[in-house]
Amino acid sequence: MLSIRNIVKQYAGHRALSGVSIEVEQGKVFGLLGPNGAGKTSLIRIINQITAPDSGEVLINGQKLNQHHIGSIGYLPEERGLYKKMEIGEQIVYLAQLKGLTEQEATRRAKKWFVKLEIESWWKKKIEELSKGMQQKAQFVATVIHEPELIILDEPFTGFDPVNAEIIKNEILELNRNGATIIFSTHRMESVEELCDSIALLNLSHKILDGKVRDIRNQYRNGTYILEHEGGAVSTAELPFEVVAQKATEDGNRMTLKLTPGQTLNDVLAYMLPLTRISRVEEVVPDMNEIFIQAVSTHK
Repeated sequence: MLSIRNIVKQYAGHRALSGVSIEVEQGKVFGLLGPNGAGKTSLIRIINQITAPDSGEVLINGQKLNQHHIGSIGYLPEERGLYKKMEIGEQIVYLAQLKGLTEQEATRRAKKWFVKLEIESWWKKKIEELSKGMQQKAQFVATVIHEPELIILDEPFTGFDPVNAEIIKNEILELNRNGATIIFSTHRMESVEELCDSIALLNLSHKILDGKVRDIRNQYRNGTYILEHEGGAVSTAELPFEVVAQKATEDGNRMTLKLTPGQTLNDVLAYMLPLTRISRVEEVVPDMNEIFIQAVSTHK
C-alpha cells in the first residue's frame, strides 16, 4: 500500500535519512522504530508532505505521493497541535472539514466518536481545560474522524493512564480490522509486540532491520532454554551443554542453558531425563525490546 524508495533527506550539517526503503502492506499495522534522532520523524513528515525528500520517492497504491493523497491520511503527531482556546467539538468538526467532510457529516461522526469514547460532556470544553491524556483522546478523534486509508500514529499512548491506553489500543485494532493501514511509531516495545505485524528499525539515518515481527524474533533466537527439574543444582562440569545460570525454586531447581552449535533440545532431554524429573522446559526467545537494544548497539 505504501512504498518508500531510497529516501534521502539532508538538513544543514545533518543527514536525517540515507537511502531508506520500506514497504508497508495494505491492511497491516507497521511499526516504525528507532532511538531518538534515528530519522523516524523526518520520514513521517515526508509521507505527510510536510517536507520533501532530497531524493527518492513515496508511492501510495502505486501512485506517486501527491496533494490528492492528503485526504486519505490521518496523522497523530508526537507534538500535539490542537487550538487550546477553541471548543473541542467545534475544533474537531473544523479539522474534519479540512479533510473533505461536510459540516453535517463531520458533526455526525464527531458525536459518534464522543459517545464511543464516553466524552460527550467535552463538546463545549476548551482543550486547555483538559489533562494531557484527555487532550490526546480529542486529538485521536481528529486524526481518524475522516476514516483515512492510512493512519500514522507517532507515540499515540503518551500521557495516557493504563485504562485509557487500553481503550485507544482497542480502537486502533478495530480501525485496522475495518481496513485501515496503520504506521505506528513508539518507544514502547510491549506495544509493538501486541499491535504490529511488521516493523522497520532505523538508526543513524539508516534502516538496519525490517520484516515481520514473528520472523525477526525467530531470527534472533540463540538456543537459550529454561529447564526446571526436581532436586538440587546439577554440577555443570558433568553436563554436555552450557549452563548460563542455576537457581533454587520451591520444587527443585531452575536451570538456564544454552545449546552449542549442532545440539538440539532433544539432546538435553535425553541426557537429563534419566537423572531427574523435568517439570518445565521453555525456550527463551528475545522480545522486541532486547532485539531493539542489540540491533542498535551493534550498528554504530
